[in-house]
Amino acid sequence: MNYYSTNHKASPASLQEAVVKGLAPDKGLYMPEQIPLLPQAFFEHIGEMGLTEIAQTVAQSFFGNDIPKENLDAIVADALNFEIPLVEIEDGIYALELFHGPTFAFKDVGARFMARMLSYFVQERNQENVVVLVATSGDTGSAVANGFLGVKGIEVVVLYPSGKVSPIQEAQFTTLGQNITALEIEGTFDDCQALVKSAFMDKELTSQMFLTSANSINVARFLPQSFYYFHAYAQLARKGKAGEMVFSVPSGNLGNLTAGIFAKHMGLPVKRFIAANNRNHVFFDYLYSGQYAPHASVTTIANAMDVGNPSNFDRILDVYGRDHARIVADLSGQWHTDDTIRKTIRTVYQQTGYVLDPHAACAYRSLKDGLSPGETGIFLGTAHPAKFRETVEECLDKSVDIPPALRAFMHRKKQSQPLSSDFEEFKKTLIRLS
Repeated sequence: MNYYSTNHKASPASLQEAVVKGLAPDKGLYMPEQIPLLPQAFFEHIGEMGLTEIAQTVAQSFFGNDIPKENLDAIVADALNFEIPLVEIEDGIYALELFHGPTFAFKDVGARFMARMLSYFVQERNQENVVVLVATSGDTGSAVANGFLGVKGIEVVVLYPSGKVSPIQEAQFTTLGQNITALEIEGTFDDCQALVKSAFMDKELTSQMFLTSANSINVARFLPQSFYYFHAYAQLARKGKAGEMVFSVPSGNLGNLTAGIFAKHMGLPVKRFIAANNRNHVFFDYLYSGQYAPHASVTTIANAMDVGNPSNFDRILDVYGRDHARIVADLSGQWHTDDTIRKTIRTVYQQTGYVLDPHAACAYRSLKDGLSPGETGIFLGTAHPAKFRETVEECLDKSVDIPPALRAFMHRKKQSQPLSSDFEEFKKTLIRLS
């Protein structure tokens, strides 16, 4: 399958080109030329299938013409070597726990898949001097860094906003060394993302090194996130409760939501989606006004959603032919203040004993406020609560257990380089690293 740019000014690219380049030459995001519709038989038997088999089937529909089945199946199986359980929190409301991977965040799915696919293509091309650039507001950096750690022939540069990620998140990508470099940017996530995009457009840089991205702008990062929407449906089917599904998705850069929209267009019987925003509610504003007005992000306790100009907005527009009426037929939005998020963490624990992280709390609150009678609600638990220990413990007035594997990161030495948000300074740093 070929991939086109959302700006429609670049030539179509093969899967290999789209994955290795990351961003199209015209600054657009790559999109598959078609969204394949999965056969009805798949959905009739999905309750009998496990996560790996479901993911391999979905992956085959997108990537099967470009990667031999044996290799693709191996990539999926190796990437998804952890559980993604669906947990009932209260009657009709479930948490899809996406934080059981090695970095305890949902981005393990897409990042591990992309690392293995990119490694496969690098070996196929006999490519050298590949530099993966990734901007992070928290969990993307740790998932990508750990996914690529020690991969021969690939250097990873993680850009993150100074003081705006949790200590545990920071430790997960600043303490690794080897082929991982962390750049602590004086600015916001949007500044980090702008530096990455500018690097791709700089001819001097791209002539000296082979740049690619591991943010959700890369098709190999966001498409695999559709896997767990199907897996959630399979678990409901096994319980005999697969009714009118509504997904509430913590929404920052919109990659996770876009993956769910792709799943729906592939035939997954989703009734609708709720985009859960914090005070960075530019997408909420678009849904209810039809006007898109990106702005500088503000800092919140749900920091992974602190995005004022979400990249994947263009993909959502593209899927729906830029038709606002079609978009709002499938999507609604909610946004919440830090105070509401804190209150939700506290109230849900008092009523159910379940511990939410700030992003899941935002999604739960949006679902609770927006669910209609007869609907089955699923909110995405995108990170382990311990990754936001200080916030969660303050809300609960009790300590939060930290998994041993997560605690281990905290005892390692931080290795990061402070940098301004000036592109020329960033460019010089990249050249020195190469």
